[in-house]
Amino acid sequence: MKQLTDFDIEKMLSDEPFRSDEQSDKKVRKELHLSTLIPSKDFIKKDNVVLDLHQYTEEQAWNAINQLISSGVRTAKIITGASGILKIKFQQWVKDSIISKYFISITPINNGSFDVKFRKTKKTI
Repeated sequence: MKQLTDFDIEKMLSDEPFRSDEQSDKKVRKELHLSTLIPSKDFIKKDNVVLDLHQYTEEQAWNAINQLISSGVRTAKIITGASGILKIKFQQWVKDSIISKYFISITPINNGSFDVKFRKTKKTI
């Protein structure tokens, strides 16, 4: 590493400060590929998310749905099964629970599964 001398310091103080112009800024941005945004892990779109609640207890299903909401997923397929308490409970949770505000829509696919759209979440639940 170079040691700065009095001459170097004096020269730095006497030079005009670097002035940026728009053309130079554009050139630097282009060379550094700053026009290409790299999404963080939080903003990567998650496709084809399927949550199969078969063999889940009511509490496990509740926790799994909460984790899905807080993961940032915007759409998912939730399989409750055609018979049993989870199909009924899931529909109740969507309508009348503390997580209901996170659902935009649920659309039945068949007798035991639903396409779900979630609102954007800022914090984990």
